[in-house]
Amino acid sequence: MKKIVVVGGGAGGLELVTRLSKSLGKSKQAEIILIDKSRTHVWKPLLHEVAAGVIDKNSDGVDYRMHAVRHHYQFQLGNLSQINRDQKKLLLDPLYDEHQQLILPEREIDYDYLVLAMGSVCNDFGTPGVKEYCYALDSLPQAEKFHRALLNQLLKVNQSAADKNQLQVSIVGAGATGTELAAQLHHVANLARAYGMPEMSSDRLKVTILEAGDRILPALPEKIALSARKALVNLGIEVRESTMVAEATRKGFITSEGNHIDADLLVWSAGVKAPDFLTEMDIFETNRANQILVTAELRSTVDDTIFVIGDCCGFKQPDGSWVPPRAQSAHQMASTAAKNLEAVFNDKPLTQYEYKDYGSLVHLSKYSTVGSLMGGLSKGSMFVEGRLAKLVYVSLYNNHQFTVHGWLKGIATLFSRKLSNIVGPKFKLH
Repeated sequence: MKKIVVVGGGAGGLELVTRLSKSLGKSKQAEIILIDKSRTHVWKPLLHEVAAGVIDKNSDGVDYRMHAVRHHYQFQLGNLSQINRDQKKLLLDPLYDEHQQLILPEREIDYDYLVLAMGSVCNDFGTPGVKEYCYALDSLPQAEKFHRALLNQLLKVNQSAADKNQLQVSIVGAGATGTELAAQLHHVANLARAYGMPEMSSDRLKVTILEAGDRILPALPEKIALSARKALVNLGIEVRESTMVAEATRKGFITSEGNHIDADLLVWSAGVKAPDFLTEMDIFETNRANQILVTAELRSTVDDTIFVIGDCCGFKQPDGSWVPPRAQSAHQMASTAAKNLEAVFNDKPLTQYEYKDYGSLVHLSKYSTVGSLMGGLSKGSMFVEGRLAKLVYVSLYNNHQFTVHGWLKGIATLFSRKLSNIVGPKFKLH
């Protein structure tokens, strides 16, 4: 039996193995294997909520091993270190526990068809100090690491009530992640008062967003950016556009003009790129963002047996622009890749991928949701905000749940989450 190996269990990767397991796996045409370096999947647009502590991976995450058992594919925990195209083998790094004790040795996995869905990471552009002093929100472990640091800082400020100290958080990058995190932190600072920190509130929190461009949310329409900026400023969040960061230090950021911005917590969310590992292997054609170049069918330009989807996929559109690294892109690519792998096994013609932009939404905690809807909903773009925008935002997450779990389990999962939100704590304290 031939093997299809998918590396990366993000939005695209997990949806892909779910579909393939129902078609090629169920019919015994292929053995489906998913590889990821994390044990749990959390929809990437929600990682800032994990970081702020308003959702819990135990209730909102998907355990890969449990999901694999239910959907009849295999899951391998590990980090990809090497691809041998000639022998069609993957090499996984040794796996260690938190005490550096060996759990699993270096492993080799054979494949007949390989799908790379390894997502993206923050691009620090070589800025000094970023790796040492800044938090990123590329993965679940990073989000959880930031959350632990946030809890410690909240306790520290709450304890120093007499000094009237503030918790200072500086976020570099005013894309969706940076702006949404800023709003969630404002909400969490007020929630902390009801969860054992009576001296804590948003009055004792100072959040600063630093953006090198001339406006926040540069990838989205200006009307969305202006509405989001107004909402952030109304919350007391300081927004500094046209501010280039030259260095990160233990105590804050230094701008290109030499100004120092104090911060207790430093977050870097400026720009994304595919993992450096993909270029360092020197076996693929890549672009400036480290993305692997692909054909119209989402196969790598150097090997027809290797497909690429999601943020690490470099797909150039007819107008010369690259498909943006968004959840909707990964979802659409997963659908096309599934169709094409099924076509390969059934000797049918492959489908060409076409990106459809259905709009963008920015969810600023409980305070505001703004965005634009495109595609089948309107001939151009339609600006939305408030309850309608939030409803559409929630529906995107729900659609992901249905794709991953199926309708019955998906509805049960969403009901369980709703019940947990009613009876459970609104703020994660561990």
